[in-house]
Amino acid sequence: MDFERVNIFTESFICDETREDAEALAALYKDAVKRGVPVIRPATRSFIRTILSAKQPMRALEIGTAIGYSALYSIGYMAEGAHLTTMELDEARVEEAKKHIEEFGRTKDITVMTGDAAELLKELPDASYDYVFVDAAKGQYLNYLPEVLRVTVPGSIILSDNIFQEGTILESRFEVERRDRTIHERIRTYLYELTHTDGLTTSVLPLGDGMALTVKSDTSN
Repeated sequence: MDFERVNIFTESFICDETREDAEALAALYKDAVKRGVPVIRPATRSFIRTILSAKQPMRALEIGTAIGYSALYSIGYMAEGAHLTTMELDEARVEEAKKHIEEFGRTKDITVMTGDAAELLKELPDASYDYVFVDAAKGQYLNYLPEVLRVTVPGSIILSDNIFQEGTILESRFEVERRDRTIHERIRTYLYELTHTDGLTTSVLPLGDGMALTVKSDTSN
């Protein structure tokens, strides 16, 4: 099956014009794409909307802020009074994200943390989040996992984006460029951990550039 055709077909049904701030968010999205800033794909965005609408999380964590688009999009589908914490390493992007969050009037709803997520995660209290969106350096996903499990509560949903790495993850390591073999191995190991760790229930979805949907039970740690 040609997953790119599947994505194109799926995206043909997506419409975000139900949001009051859809025009402003659309403009932010288009500007990011034009400048080559990484933002969630339309099919991924639609899936996130569905998950958030069903889950209605109160405390969300996002690893990978970029310019704040996904945080602004996500908070609109969370429960009333919810709060989202997002982490970003690039200081220039942090400043731009904070600017956009202020422009959208969401400074009380979204907190931006600056620095390496692997270190920032250690500062967060145990069992403090019921939803996590992981969309940062793919080679670091495996390093994030223990802390992500520590800061989440039973029933939490963890979404891991871009786990197909433009399809290279489907190939044997010997078919991948030598410079990409380390990240290839780490992502495969990450997927193995998600699907073989007691207390985690995971589905790997051919959505966008691949996504893992994980639900944490009360037996995971």
